[in-house]
Amino acid sequence: MSKLLIYGATGYTGRMVAAQAKAAGLDFEVAGRDATRVAALARQLSVPYRTFTADAQTAQALSGVTVLLNCAGPFVMTAEPLMRACIEAGVDYLDITAEINVYRLAERLGEDAGVMLLPGVGWDVVPTDCLALHVARRVEHPQSLRIALQVAGSMSRGSANSVGEIIGAGLMARVDGVLVPAPDAQPRHFDFGAGPVLCAPLSFGDLVTGGRSTGIPNIAMFVHISGDAFPEGDLSRLPDGPSEQERLSHRAYAVAEVTGADGQVARSVIETINGYSYTPLAAVEAARRVLAGERRSGLETPGRLFGVEFAESIAGTVIVDL
Repeated sequence: MSKLLIYGATGYTGRMVAAQAKAAGLDFEVAGRDATRVAALARQLSVPYRTFTADAQTAQALSGVTVLLNCAGPFVMTAEPLMRACIEAGVDYLDITAEINVYRLAERLGEDAGVMLLPGVGWDVVPTDCLALHVARRVEHPQSLRIALQVAGSMSRGSANSVGEIIGAGLMARVDGVLVPAPDAQPRHFDFGAGPVLCAPLSFGDLVTGGRSTGIPNIAMFVHISGDAFPEGDLSRLPDGPSEQERLSHRAYAVAEVTGADGQVARSVIETINGYSYTPLAAVEAARRVLAGERRSGLETPGRLFGVEFAESIAGTVIVDL
């Protein structure tokens, strides 16, 4: 029988993912490095558990697993050993990261993987990947894609660490189908529905997924961070993540612009529930579909695998054409 293993299940988002998997009635186990914390969560959910570290021996810990959902960040530390273990054990790999280098790794490993590598089954990549496909259909011969995210409210400790990895990767863009450094990239204004705001260039995983899903050769990414979204100082002292009330107070937005060969520009905005609330719903639904047989070997993207409607299948999500 198909079985899901959620790794990093005791983290802030991992716990919500595990609770959603339980609510969805999936056959799953939880896993992580800390035996005490994993066992406590397993008792709470009445599910089996496994304890192991993501390293060269991980394949031995995946016996009986069909799909691995990695929720343990920073993903630059866990994705490679877990992807390689999945390839060795014949297990499909999913995760919830936006870290660009994880997607570049999946692109390389996916060429001869024999299993599916599907990073980014949460927010932002599910909404933005499906949005990019949606907007690309609105123009003839799309040539360039610009995606901007609006991040509001407080950020989890794990996300703050991941953003550090994204910044550390440097500014990049997709130019003529090739991912290249873009150190001179400039901020741009985007309208998320309440007037134009200045957005800074930043390299998210969409630089890989957008090209793979849409075939558009030129892609750039931007982000608008408002309020206290981006923390400063000692990240280890941050709380695990925003409270339920904070999540309810801040919805999430992304905008995509596509330019066609004739110069025509199409724009659409996607609005969702808060990203931290969206991720468990999208990730578990993605895992459910993969367990049911919706899969293809190699690197895949949410929009290409599940269809452009996948993002809007999560309640509270709407796309508006501008």
